[in-house]
Amino acid sequence: MEPARSHTEISLEVDGVRHTLRLDNRTTLLDALREKLGVTAPKKGCDHGQCGSCTVLLDGRRALTCLTFAVARDGATVVTAAGLGDGGELHRMQRAFVEQDGFQCGYCTPGQVCSAVGMLDEVAAGQPSFVTEDLDAEQVLTDAEIRERMSGNLCRCAAYPNILAAIRQASA
Repeated sequence: MEPARSHTEISLEVDGVRHTLRLDNRTTLLDALREKLGVTAPKKGCDHGQCGSCTVLLDGRRALTCLTFAVARDGATVVTAAGLGDGGELHRMQRAFVEQDGFQCGYCTPGQVCSAVGMLDEVAAGQPSFVTEDLDAEQVLTDAEIRERMSGNLCRCAAYPNILAAIRQASA
């Protein structure tokens, strides 16, 4: 006999569109996005929160969707890399990734782009990182700062120099 499973109805706004879903309480936000809504920008990489391929902006902050239960984010706003642009225009970070060739296979790119957008918002808000030397000074986006702040997003193709250049370009 199969055990009874609990389901919950939730609402999510994903890339500007409101959705109502009825989900098993154990469903991750990543699986809800990909399997229930067909939103494939966030990728399933490690499924353990170690690679960053599933990174989105969740209520304006970067988040790993593979570690987030969807039911815990009822009412949330999710922006994926596919939802960053304005109309037919690329977001400045997406444009920078293209212009700086900040990808090779492209698998990690949506997560990298969302993480970079969220990271720039954190810097603008004055949030320090582990390598921030002076906590009272205005945040300076050095290469060391970018590397530290993006360390949760891995790229197997090793496009890191171009990713760094793209973030530098978009932050200018």
